[in-house]
Amino acid sequence: MNDWWRGAVIYQIYPRSFQDSDGDGIGDLPGITRRLDHVAALGADAIWLSPFFASPMADMGYDVSDYTAVDPLFGRMADFDALVRRAHALGLKVIIDQVLSHSSDRHPWFAESRADRDNPKADWYVWADPLANGAPPNDWLSVFGGPAWAWEPRRRQYYLHNFLAAQPDLNFHCPEVQDALLDTMRFWLDRGVDGFRLDTVNFYFHDKKLRSNPPAPLRAGEDWPPGNPYDMQLHRYSKNQPENIAFLQRMRALLDGYDGRMLVGEVGDAHNAVALMADYTRGTDRLHMAYSFEMLGPQFTAAHFRDTVEGFYKAAPDGWPCWSFSNHDVIRHVTRWAEHGSSRTALARQAAALLAGFQGTLCLYQGEELGQTETELSYEELTDPVGLTFWPDNKGRDGCRTPMVWEAEAPAAGFSTGTPWLPVKPAQQAHAVSTQGKGSVLEAYRDLLAFRRATPALVSGETTFLALPEPLLGFWRDGPEPVLCLYNLSPAPRALTLTGDARLIGPSQASLSKTSLALPGNGFAFLAPPPGAARPGLTPA
Repeated sequence: MNDWWRGAVIYQIYPRSFQDSDGDGIGDLPGITRRLDHVAALGADAIWLSPFFASPMADMGYDVSDYTAVDPLFGRMADFDALVRRAHALGLKVIIDQVLSHSSDRHPWFAESRADRDNPKADWYVWADPLANGAPPNDWLSVFGGPAWAWEPRRRQYYLHNFLAAQPDLNFHCPEVQDALLDTMRFWLDRGVDGFRLDTVNFYFHDKKLRSNPPAPLRAGEDWPPGNPYDMQLHRYSKNQPENIAFLQRMRALLDGYDGRMLVGEVGDAHNAVALMADYTRGTDRLHMAYSFEMLGPQFTAAHFRDTVEGFYKAAPDGWPCWSFSNHDVIRHVTRWAEHGSSRTALARQAAALLAGFQGTLCLYQGEELGQTETELSYEELTDPVGLTFWPDNKGRDGCRTPMVWEAEAPAAGFSTGTPWLPVKPAQQAHAVSTQGKGSVLEAYRDLLAFRRATPALVSGETTFLALPEPLLGFWRDGPEPVLCLYNLSPAPRALTLTGDARLIGPSQASLSKTSLALPGNGFAFLAPPPGAARPGLTPA
């Protein structure tokens, strides 16, 4: 099916941390291939591979020095081809990251561009003259701290870097840059990949006039100033430019030339993310779907989940979202939301049930299905430039990137026979796959994903939210056989009274006695009315 991605379950693999096959302490492509049976048994439809391309690893592969080469740390191109074959044999689609907004400063394109102002790639990156006093051309800031401009003495100009200085921004206003990047995508499509996850998809274009960004409005309850000055600006001119749409249309046209391929974009913006998701996915000539960080933060309320989902479909009724609770950039959700859980296991199960009920495509991050928690690391153990810069206010992203745990009794939990690149600590090793028996978080994920797959209303039905008080979240997923999804987003038990007939279905964590529905702390329930019967009413008991 060309629209296999609608309602699909995507499993994100962080290659450095999934499985090491050669004992060097770094995960690799053969290791991923070895463990794909775990992903297939979970009930996923696709895998998303974070970058494995040639890179000096200043930002763990998100600084690409060759878009069409496998970094030797991860193996060879033959290993990638073998991975794709095995995934497809297991019924798994393969999605790979594309880090197009910037390259590594070691990329040959940048080496040529920085040499002088007259070479063939002189305008492939974003260059600007200094102000009369030697300062950068505007106030734009880097996500990773400090100005977004670095000086290049050979050109007597600044170049733009929205992230590290080692990640110069490509100039998408240059048609040759667009053509070159589309060619690299075509290379991977021809190798059989089924889609692309587009890193920082709203960063591609910058304001050609290089206008300064205005200050961000102060929001109630926020600390001021924030730990990162980047959060003090409204990034009106450094990203989110209208020209982005035309390039997304070019990418879509490329993928439409192949059968069953897909684009999912990461939209990073603190103020406008859901609207951008909607704008980038509406119609049939842009992204197939997009996700933002709306559900990757600390908010864990019924109102937040409802506003996010409703806000997207209101803005883009024909668009499609991708929802996730964890990834390689944020604190793992079982730790992030711990205060809302009666236990971490109950919270982990409920998170799986929430995702299973949401309208859209789901993305799971490796270890999430084990109830994995954030790893506490010392400063000396860090590798992430974010943590090294902003410690201790922001400890960076290493805590969610520690290796996958497979065997509780094995050294490094079976991840590697060598010393892992990040430590495997006892708190994480306790969640190993080998410990996940009956009643485990892993069993809950398998059951919930199987239930979702077998229930058409959960895969493709539209959503109608119920007016319930916090901490209760409820909505119908519509269809010929509609499903009522209910969640108690608190550690304390809650009860509801049903008016009308309904029965519990699927792997519900609740009890129903005549008209009384009891939800334990972090409980959830899926209910269905008898065929042809009216939908039951609900009131808090």
